[in-house]
Amino acid sequence: MPGTAPPGAGTAPPMPGTGTSTGMSTAPPIDCAEFSAVLEHLLSAWRRLSVPGELSPTAAFTLARLSRDGSSRLTDLAHSEHVTQPAMTQLISRLEAQGLAERFPDPADARVANVRATAAGEALVASRRAARAAKLTELLDLLTPAQRAALAVAQPALDALAEVSTTAATPSGASASTTARSATTPATVSAR
Repeated sequence: MPGTAPPGAGTAPPMPGTGTSTGMSTAPPIDCAEFSAVLEHLLSAWRRLSVPGELSPTAAFTLARLSRDGSSRLTDLAHSEHVTQPAMTQLISRLEAQGLAERFPDPADARVANVRATAAGEALVASRRAARAAKLTELLDLLTPAQRAALAVAQPALDALAEVSTTAATPSGASASTTARSATTPATVSAR
């Protein structure tokens, strides 16, 4: 429509610590300290849904990332998981020994080590995801219909928050192997 500003035009950036703009937005303010505490509590609950097995949390997160996002440079994996490159190299070596991941040279630069999940790795991620989804279903059944509806409405925004967090965590500021998912696409329960 002529003369109409694009979405987001004229809005100020969020004020630090509040998740709100300087008044141009109609969205309710977010208390970032409280929201952070809720996310910490949720992460603790998520860990209690852990699927027993041979994978450490870092190995499970790394394998899930490779399954979700596709191949990645070893250095980017180390950065995104907040571990040193030697630690990630050891982790990938263990995943390779288990047949869950494999390294391959970058076609553009043979000095670069890329990593991808194998078919067995993909199957393990799917199995872990299904087991965790079953446990999550039991928990969701304990909530009221209104609480479940609120979670369903919040799911795309939480997925978008996870995506921008992932993008901000890569060395280049953008995930080289990922096409950002739309915030309107329903997220699935991750193997994380």
